[in-house]
Amino acid sequence: MMKLPWRMIVSLLTRGGCEAEAARNVEQALRLAQTRDFDLVTLDIELPGTNGFIIYQRLREIPQLKGTPIFFVSDRPTMENIQRAFDLGAADFIEKPFEARDFLSRILSLVEETTTA
Repeated sequence: MMKLPWRMIVSLLTRGGCEAEAARNVEQALRLAQTRDFDLVTLDIELPGTNGFIIYQRLREIPQLKGTPIFFVSDRPTMENIQRAFDLGAADFIEKPFEARDFLSRILSLVEETTTA
């Protein structure tokens, strides 16, 4: 298992056949979310100056993302964080560091469910 920085996650998803974009900060993430259609969003719980739960709620306010699965990643997988993620409506949750193949498999499965529904 390895702790994957966002650049490596984008590379992993691209090699897996996905189109992937990463935001460097919260403002860029919200701008991207408002201007593009995504099949899935990955979101870390720990973010500079905020947390993924707050951003999750802001993303859900964007009309084109209301039904888009959001996949949480965290290096702090406390039961409280996991429960909160699923209570909010997260599609999945994975602990960092994670096995790259497991992460990609779970992402591809969620994308397939979303695009065939």
